[in-house]
Amino acid sequence: MPLVPIVPPAYDVDLDIAYATSRNFTGAPIYRRAAAYLHPDAAAALTRAIALAHEQGLRLKIFDAFRPAEAQWKMWNHTPDPEFLADPRRGSPHSRGAAVDLTLIDASGKELDMGTAFDTFKRQSHHANTEIAAAAQRNRLLLLGLMTSAGWDFYRNEWWHYQLFDARRYPVLGNADVEGGMM
Repeated sequence: MPLVPIVPPAYDVDLDIAYATSRNFTGAPIYRRAAAYLHPDAAAALTRAIALAHEQGLRLKIFDAFRPAEAQWKMWNHTPDPEFLADPRRGSPHSRGAAVDLTLIDASGKELDMGTAFDTFKRQSHHANTEIAAAAQRNRLLLLGLMTSAGWDFYRNEWWHYQLFDARRYPVLGNADVEGGMM
């Protein structure tokens, strides 16, 4: 089944694909092209999350979605840390088109404070961390509520990461599985 391109205006989100820039934990671009794709099941769950965020006067900003298996290997070879990265031998939910990294933004496009930046590989990024400001904890809980209500599961170590509950049932895909590739 082909992946669905997540592009405005079909999806009312902001795209800031971090791995097409140097603003990620590797310090270098991994993708040659900034793009977001999801499996159709994940795209449907994203549509539900977008609607729920709108009810709160908020929008979603996406940092990453489908990640080719080749990109997962690049990340793993840079930082083989299973606390924050899926071992590519098992396959990442991102490489199945069944995961998204994102945050909430207000009407002006400003990111809500989540206590850490995206891709901060520290315990302060864990969902339940209470060492961050109370307002950031509330924002994380708001994002968690929106996403889980829309049908997403969360990864406890990364406030920004959500995946379908049955993500491992989808096949691992690579760069060649997206028209024009990403890498």
